[in-house]
Amino acid sequence: MGKTIYSFELRLDVVLRHLDGVPLKVLAEEIHCSAGDIQKWRDAYLEHGPDGLKPKDHFKHYSSDFKLSVIEYMHSTGSSIRKTAAHFNIPSFSTVMKWERLYNEQGTDAFLIKKHGRGRPVKKRKRKPDSAESNEDLLKEIKKLRMENEYLKKLNALVQDRENSTRKIK
Repeated sequence: MGKTIYSFELRLDVVLRHLDGVPLKVLAEEIHCSAGDIQKWRDAYLEHGPDGLKPKDHFKHYSSDFKLSVIEYMHSTGSSIRKTAAHFNIPSFSTVMKWERLYNEQGTDAFLIKKHGRGRPVKKRKRKPDSAESNEDLLKEIKKLRMENEYLKKLNALVQDRENSTRKIK
């Protein structure tokens, strides 16, 4: 089940009504969304005006410098993750949350590492042996298998002879 996408007009109407004093919970129940979504729309509207409510590209790639500037802004101003996402017009505050976690774990180097996808599995190529070598190896293998086969046949014959001789004695 996909996420419900609300129209620009509906978002603008809800934000304006909230700014006029209608509580978040009332508006959220009315349009069947979370209060957090309305907070995000409100913050985006306050930062960027009506343009902040227009649909955004959720799969945008951000540069390392941009990510670092977002985290530095958040730390220097004491702004919340949601407010920082609204200030930089980032569609999802969880993106900023991931950046901050990476920054806290790895420092500024975390944004310089380029990771794209899961990587490709490395295919191992088998070296083709020379045809003369492979023929000799195959002949040796055949000879060995024939010898094993003869040995097992003789052993089987001896075991049967022994069993037959013990039966005659009884």
